Amino acid sequence: MSELMTPALAGAAAGLGVAMPMGAMSVLLLQEAIRHRRTAMAAATGIAVVDLGYAALATAVGPWVASHISPVEAWVRLASAAILLAIAAHGLAGARETPPDAVTGADGPAAPAAAGPAAAGPAAVGRTVTGLRPARTFARYVALTAINPTTALYFAALTTAQGATLGSGPAGAAFLVGVGVASLLWQQSLVALGSLAGARISATARVWTFRLGYGLVAAYALKIAFPLP
Repeated sequence: MSELMTPALAGAAAGLGVAMPMGAMSVLLLQEAIRHRRTAMAAATGIAVVDLGYAALATAVGPWVASHISPVEAWVRLASAAILLAIAAHGLAGARETPPDAVTGADGPAAPAAAGPAAAGPAAVGRTVTGLRPARTFARYVALTAINPTTALYFAALTTAQGATLGSGPAGAAFLVGVGVASLLWQQSLVALGSLAGARISATARVWTFRLGYGLVAAYALKIAFPLP
């Protein structure tokens, strides 16, 4: 068991190394947590799943991943930047005060629950609107995280450098467990932070938080887009 502790700790360090920098996904996750904690937990899980998936791929074929992504990295960065800019524009356009009983989702404020069909009642409408939201949010954050080439290259570089250490099956598995647990715990900590802040700020302050957050997403998109290919 002790021989597996070293790769597990290395995996935890690697997971935190890729998760802790407050990039665009962290900002989006905090925004999601302020809106709705349940969907934010699904989003956090989606981000951690991608981190784990890239770590598993890199552990198996690290050198191959690095050599095949590097030639097109600039174009992948541009695609990522375009998607992030679209998200920021949509969020900034929809940032406005909403009544406390409004149903909000990952795509921004929606109509109040009471505006649904009268026969269904507010509770039924709420269930209809939010029933699939966590699954949809999970899929959205998986896609957004997966298009970032930096994560793949990060794990490819790490696993290539530690090829001898991770050569055995148990050691590689321990490394992946460390990556997954560390990434998930960090992302869920951001969710808790966002939920706590969301419960204690006024509607006006919340709107400005969204505007600041989406402004940061736009700035981050421009940062990763340059230099142009």
